[in-house]
Amino acid sequence: MRLYAAVALSGFRRFATYRVATAAGVFTNTVFGFILAYTYVALWDARPGLGGYDRSQALTYVWIGQALLMTTAMMGGGFQDELIERIRTGDVAIDLYRPADLQLWWLATDLGRAAFHLLGRGVVPLLIGSLAFELTLPAGPLTWLLFLVSVALGVVVSFALRYLVVLSAFWLLDGAGVSQIAGLASMFFSGALLPLTLFPGWLGELARALPWAALQQIPADVFLGRHTGTGLLRVFAFQAGWALALLAAGRALQSVATRKVVVQGG
Repeated sequence: MRLYAAVALSGFRRFATYRVATAAGVFTNTVFGFILAYTYVALWDARPGLGGYDRSQALTYVWIGQALLMTTAMMGGGFQDELIERIRTGDVAIDLYRPADLQLWWLATDLGRAAFHLLGRGVVPLLIGSLAFELTLPAGPLTWLLFLVSVALGVVVSFALRYLVVLSAFWLLDGAGVSQIAGLASMFFSGALLPLTLFPGWLGELARALPWAALQQIPADVFLGRHTGTGLLRVFAFQAGWALALLAAGRALQSVATRKVVVQGG
């Protein structure tokens, strides 16, 4: 575990070196936060209480989404593009020879990335949003802690989904198409565009049952205090269950992909 902790720390430091990119990202998240916020203001003025949120809660949802956009990598990215390229060039063979598990290595790297983005690109937009709008913020430290737990679970689910996308490159060699499709699905089903509670009928039920709901919808609702008691345990179990299931699927697919590389002589 000391190895993977060191890898996570290395991932954090790696992204911390890109100061100009981080500043640009904070600016971009803030601008899009304002665009979405005023769109939500118009929508909630026309339909008060839409989706079970009052106006303040809806605006808080927007700024939490901007804080989590890069943290949970809703549009893809992170280790994903790098590992796909290593598979395409064959450099992944070096990774397979390391005295470390391939999946855990990249998971640790992604956790370090996520921690940096939460602090580097998440805190400032949320702070600016709280100064510009009336947001619903947690009253006590326990809610903040529960929110961080939910975010951590969401990051693991996001990693597991992107890892499956990456492994497809062992067969497709170019994972760009699958990555784009996965990114669109993530943005739509995570609640990044609109809360999933606004989706009608069977589409809403399906969206809330899919793993992408763990990326934004659930952490935002935990932040807003919409889940308490057994309800809170259920959403944590939902996130943890999807994380374990997807990691196990990635482990199984990795085993098949590794045998494919050996057969090819890579």
